[in-house]
Amino acid sequence: SIVIAVYCVCMPGALEGVKYYLMPDFSKFSVTTVLAALGQLFYSMSLAMGIMITYGSYMKKDVDLEKSVHQIEIFDTGFALLAGLMIVPSVFVFSGGDESQLQAGAGLMFQMLPKVFNTMWMGGVVGAVFFLLVLFAALTSSISLMETVVSILQDKLHWHRQVTCLVVAVGALALGIPSSLGYGVWSGVQILGLSILDFFDFISNSVLMPIVAFLTCIFVGYFVKTKVICDEVKLSSPFHGEKLFVVIIKYVAPICIVAILVSSVLNGLGIVVI
Repeated sequence: SIVIAVYCVCMPGALEGVKYYLMPDFSKFSVTTVLAALGQLFYSMSLAMGIMITYGSYMKKDVDLEKSVHQIEIFDTGFALLAGLMIVPSVFVFSGGDESQLQAGAGLMFQMLPKVFNTMWMGGVVGAVFFLLVLFAALTSSISLMETVVSILQDKLHWHRQVTCLVVAVGALALGIPSSLGYGVWSGVQILGLSILDFFDFISNSVLMPIVAFLTCIFVGYFVKTKVICDEVKLSSPFHGEKLFVVIIKYVAPICIVAILVSSVLNGLGIVVI
């Protein structure tokens, strides 16, 4: 990723994209910008998807949870920066500086990076390796997501694990086929003006995850109580951010999440939030 990012930045015309990406333009700052950034957190941090619950269930009791959170923040931010340095300059290079092309959503990776690899020495090999790694990243994320579903079905229906895994895998494959064809033979299919992949990305990332996150905050803050979470963190180390955590989970996060949800739905309906 670092090599590809450096190559993208060094392409002719890419510096305009780097400037657009890294230099603040406060004339374009708005409520929508803030809400969009907050909404992106759900996807990049794997929040409200069951992934953190799945990974957390495998952690030992002596693991410093607060330290682990800080590590996640650092690595997530670093990889997001690299991704931006790969995509944004590429858009400026191959679209002639058309900023509107940045609105293409998740499909940008599949639209722009192949063009970058096409200009590289041994770009076919680099592209194949890159997308193979993307496949592995998707598979590992899918495994963590499916583990949550498998566990729930096992508990509720008392199925054998092999049968449950097979049912979940077939269901996920059936749901994934339309998305994979959305930029191919089904590229003409539009839902609310979005391609199939972008539509599912919108529904999951901008609608369902904020709803789940809001319910999680209410459940933890007012039903389970924050003390249960704080006591779990304290099993391995002092919880330095305990007071801040309680305030955020009970008051700040629910308000922000509702704002994100409303903004996302309105934007999806074509109603621009100032």
